[in-house]
Amino acid sequence: MTDVTRVLVVDDQVLLRGSFRILVENEPGLTAVGEAGDGAKAVELARLHRPDVVLMDVRMPVMDGIEATRRICGSPETAGIRVLILTTFDLDEYVYEALRAGAAGFLLKDTPPAEVLAAIRVVAAGDSLLAPSVTRRLIEEFARRPDPAPGPRHAPAALTGVTEREREVLELIARGLSNDEITARLHLSMGTVKTHIGRLLSKLAARDRAQLVIAAYESGIVSPSDGGRGVGSRATQPPVPPS
Repeated sequence: MTDVTRVLVVDDQVLLRGSFRILVENEPGLTAVGEAGDGAKAVELARLHRPDVVLMDVRMPVMDGIEATRRICGSPETAGIRVLILTTFDLDEYVYEALRAGAAGFLLKDTPPAEVLAAIRVVAAGDSLLAPSVTRRLIEEFARRPDPAPGPRHAPAALTGVTEREREVLELIARGLSNDEITARLHLSMGTVKTHIGRLLSKLAARDRAQLVIAAYESGIVSPSDGGRGVGSRATQPPVPPS
């Protein structure tokens, strides 16, 4: 990634797409490399321009954002591109599937401009955008569905080889805790926490923190009925920014 973060804007609403592009182009350190009104065009432009981040709508003509995300994240040619899903939330029923397809996180379309810009920088830096309150609501919605969609190509059927401490770290990640909060909760150093996260990513063949959250729920380590409780506590965690 260069000093300037390159962004591809994808949305089928012309006015909204233009607004996001102007927002990006007016921000120092960011630049828009193109825009697309459907998923097929997004895949084409991703291959052409190799952006650092794609702001991806979900419901679009020709090809939806889920399939576009799957193709971008699943192709060796574009696997390094980070996809940030844009959603109206109440309407986009398949955002969870998009995360499983490899998206780095998601934003609500009514997110304040400053937070949109911050989110782009977060995912461009290699982190996942997992606001705890939104993550919990999203997971709760799809956990109620009797027939979940197929997982990513390397979704773990079980947590084989994961140590007890790594399971604790994984649970707290799924609760939406930042690395700083995990170090405080488990009384570990930052270096140790990052080591555990790196091992989890490797053992679970997870692309990033977003897929670790999915793995935690699908493996049964945590469930929506837990109400956001973390290791060693019955208190619900407040929303915290991702680390």
